Amino acid sequence: MAAAAEAAAGDEAWCRETVPRVMELVSPRLPQRDACALLAVSPWCHRALVANPKLWEPRYCHLKIINLEFAQDIDDRHFVRLKEMGCTSLQELELLNINACQKVSDKGIETITSLCPNLRALSIYWIVGLTDLTIRHIVQNCKRIVDLNLSGCKNISDKGMQLVADNYEGLKKLNITRCIKLTDDGLQEVLQKCSSLESLNLYALSSFSDKVYKKIGSLTNLTFLDLCGAQNVTDDGLSCISRCVCLTYLNLSWCVRVTDVGVVAIAQGCRSLQLLSLFGIVGVTDVCLEALSKHCSRSLTTLDVNGCIGIKKRSRDDLIQLFPLLRCFKVHS
Repeated sequence: MAAAAEAAAGDEAWCRETVPRVMELVSPRLPQRDACALLAVSPWCHRALVANPKLWEPRYCHLKIINLEFAQDIDDRHFVRLKEMGCTSLQELELLNINACQKVSDKGIETITSLCPNLRALSIYWIVGLTDLTIRHIVQNCKRIVDLNLSGCKNISDKGMQLVADNYEGLKKLNITRCIKLTDDGLQEVLQKCSSLESLNLYALSSFSDKVYKKIGSLTNLTFLDLCGAQNVTDDGLSCISRCVCLTYLNLSWCVRVTDVGVVAIAQGCRSLQLLSLFGIVGVTDVCLEALSKHCSRSLTTLDVNGCIGIKKRSRDDLIQLFPLLRCFKVHS
């Protein structure tokens, strides 16, 4: 019994003293996959690697991108732990994706953004518990954001949009899909102050008025616009949007108040369109198709007219004659 106990004590001492030294020598020389595999070898290896920042910080000192999308076990404690350890490896981080990490709260956003002062792109899709306080933390800690994905953050309101507008005049991409508390006032602030926007995703937002859609026309650099489900956008709104001459992607699916007049205006103004969806719009006919063929045939590769009962079916040869570059064309059956 005494010999067994002595042997066990010797093993424990070896693991406690020798394993960390071995890890310190070996891990910096290992490829990323092998270093991660060591974490599962034994509890002692795991402790040695996790407890000593010197073993892993050199490996991550110039991190540019972190993608934790759908990492459902990530919560505020992980970010707090990084901060407590004095983590400096995120100083150069430019892109952080924590989409659908539902256990993260406003506090977690405050903590992680405080470690990433040079962040340029942040994606927090579908973290439904986040509020305007999250936006406040982001604008205070990350001054260089140009790409912001708030899709599905249902508790962000016009106050959050005001903060975005006031702090990110150079913003290039904004996704506020299903941010259902937003009104004209919030979006209008963004459109007025973030004039450099190149991508704007308003998918599944039906509460905005045509008044605010008209202001989108002032975004001269806009290339991507998703208005799917914009029930209040009219032909007048599209006529203003047609001033966005750089548009290459336009989703008008279920914009039920739109007619040929609006689509013709788009065809005449947005001659670089590559994708256009008119899905579910019963008020359009072959008139708009002819206008698109006349003005956008040299660029259009995808055209969705599924559910557009006023547009007649055509053969493949007819379609290619209208749109020589077309690769995808859907017609209501």
